[in-house]
Amino acid sequence: MFRVISKVKLATQITKLEIEAPLIARKAQAGQFVVLVSDEKGERIPLTLADWDGSKGTITLIFQEVGFTTSKLSAKEAGDWIEHILGPLGHPTEIRNIGRIICIGGGVGIAEVYPITRAFRKAANEVIGIIGARSRELLILEKEMRQVCNELYISTDDGSYGRRGFVTEVLKEILNTDKTLVKLVYAVGPVIMMRAVSEVTRPLEIKTLVSLNPIMVDATGMCGACRCTVGGEVKFACVDGPDFDAHQVNFQELEKRINQFKTQEQIIRDIP
Repeated sequence: MFRVISKVKLATQITKLEIEAPLIARKAQAGQFVVLVSDEKGERIPLTLADWDGSKGTITLIFQEVGFTTSKLSAKEAGDWIEHILGPLGHPTEIRNIGRIICIGGGVGIAEVYPITRAFRKAANEVIGIIGARSRELLILEKEMRQVCNELYISTDDGSYGRRGFVTEVLKEILNTDKTLVKLVYAVGPVIMMRAVSEVTRPLEIKTLVSLNPIMVDATGMCGACRCTVGGEVKFACVDGPDFDAHQVNFQELEKRINQFKTQEQIIRDIP
């Protein structure tokens, strides 16, 4: 059992939980995730580590209510318990000094890109951050991202904050200034956003990584639920990823797999 230390509502349907998990906190690295079960009858879901504190023995998870389990999880309060948490899982993001890096987060993906941005900055890279959301009310971790970026750009779909439009439009402007200085683009967010980012960088031959979060069950590579096609080969996001070369990912297939249980999720969520 894992105790919830604190709970904060960051935005509509976006919740931040700090959870007591000392063994995970001691070993966690940027880019890794956990699989949790909210209660004894719950299902297993993967969530990327948004933060951790080895000295306190806590991990931080930020998630959006998109289905039955995340809705139950968002109802947890400080002092409540989570049945199981397995982790840290997945390969950590490769962090090294390579120069100028652009880190992009869309929606709740901002929480996932934050520790990676922080790690790249700590490795003495010049980090440009781009974060976006549908509106100002849904934008999260702006303060935290400003602290770990050399520059930070913000966009909202409706223009209620930052510039109006998508993160890809900001990316294009930055690359048009001097694309030769950018050594890596790292993006986390909705599949449609990551796909769009990869199409911007592909013709410029800029290395681009994305963190994939497909449906997972056991997170050990045995069930095959998180399989995706990368470079024409089947990969398992849980053990081969979650980071992959964006230019090699079959995003069309990935989107179909992620959305295949949307109807069932809604039916279950609507049950009183």
